[in-house]
Amino acid sequence: MLTKRIKRLSPYVPGEQPQDRSYIKLNTNENPYPPTPLIEPFLKSFEIERLRRYPDPLFGTLRKAISKRFNIDISQVFVGNGSDEVLAFAFYAFFDSARGKLIFPEFSYSFYPVYCDFYGIEYRKIPLNENFTIDIDDYLDEESSCGIVFPNPNAPTGILLPLEKVTALMERYPEDRVVIIDEAYVDFGGESAISLIGRFKNLLIIRTFSKSMSLAALRLGFAMGDEGLVNALFAVKDSFNSYPADLIAQKIGEIAINDTSYYHSITQKIIKSREFLSKALEDLGWRVLPSNANFIFAGKKGLKGESIYKRLKEEGILVRHFNTEGIENFVRITIGTDEEIKTLIASIQRLF
Repeated sequence: MLTKRIKRLSPYVPGEQPQDRSYIKLNTNENPYPPTPLIEPFLKSFEIERLRRYPDPLFGTLRKAISKRFNIDISQVFVGNGSDEVLAFAFYAFFDSARGKLIFPEFSYSFYPVYCDFYGIEYRKIPLNENFTIDIDDYLDEESSCGIVFPNPNAPTGILLPLEKVTALMERYPEDRVVIIDEAYVDFGGESAISLIGRFKNLLIIRTFSKSMSLAALRLGFAMGDEGLVNALFAVKDSFNSYPADLIAQKIGEIAINDTSYYHSITQKIIKSREFLSKALEDLGWRVLPSNANFIFAGKKGLKGESIYKRLKEEGILVRHFNTEGIENFVRITIGTDEEIKTLIASIQRLF
């Protein structure tokens, strides 16, 4: 009954969402603070009768708000049902094995190979440096590649590729092949490549409302790039689902993207907490990779990552462990509230 395609799939495995007890949840990079309070008045005054109409398939007011926020043209903005869907559309639109393999970091967002398998795109994982950084020269050696995709900051390492390195990559990479920069975590201390959109027609930047804007449950993401790339994403969307972002989600996204002062304040809290946790773990003899995201990637010599994960889970604290050779002795820890971080540190001091 099943097709050969479905039998070949190895689906993405999301972070666990256990229901057996209450946990301090530091495993899925959710924001520990609530979204902008400006959303509540909208929800309370929303006219239920409006739900009988389809939402705007062009996301007009939301795209306008995003374009104003980032000082680009509305024609350079696309919206989708979470950044994962936007990535899925982009993989379909821009990457083709007939032109070569798609390349991305060896340790990176684990949805990338899933999309490649789903669409039949050949790919190659590029090793990171010994310090887990990206060397752009390794990507420029791939003359037969059909494109590049990587998160910046990278996940699960949290390490940022500086804007000057991104610029050098774009200047040297063939302009007829798309480079996707997944900026899901850039608001936590990174420098966005949005300023490069006008220079490079083959650059696509993908963002999410889930992380810095505390709207993971909403499922809303967007892309920014040349109008030609955006039009291609709309063509894919309208060949799959013309209405991926509902009316309420679009309006909440518009409210959130406009409340820059509120989100700046909670982002600064998370950055401060991240630095506090990093120093605390380093003082305890842990190795903590330098992070510009809302998580850290850490391990301690002599401890297996799986053991760290299991023992913390027994304590009621969830962190993420990747059973992947090369990073198997690290755990990824989402930055929570100060109280949650202090509880985590106390548990680590006692257990390890």
